[in-house]
Amino acid sequence: QVQLVESGGGLVQAGGSLKLSCAASGSIFSINVMNWYRQAPGKQRELVATVTSDGNTNYADSVKGRFTIFRDNAKNTVFLQMNILKPEDTAVYYCNARIFSLAKVYDYWGQGTQVTVSA
Repeated sequence: QVQLVESGGGLVQAGGSLKLSCAASGSIFSINVMNWYRQAPGKQRELVATVTSDGNTNYADSVKGRFTIFRDNAKNTVFLQMNILKPEDTAVYYCNARIFSLAKVYDYWGQGTQVTVSA
């Protein structure tokens, strides 16, 4: 079992920055991949950024060059630094921990944090 607690959302003007945090606890040593997803009203949840256990990262095209995902292993925390925010970045952002074990995939989710970008 993995527990995730997000923080750092809020209201910001276009062009501004926010930093989201996701603190993990529980069976953290089993986590293979940490992801940030987001879901805007009326839209499907989409993958924003990924960091693997060996530090490889990947980003959605819509956020490349603006968002950075990184982890602090000492604090068991994953961050999403969001710069040059746009109104279309407005969404609820969810932290996800994914474990691959015996050909099965286990997903754990945080409660979500609202990010609102005003024009």
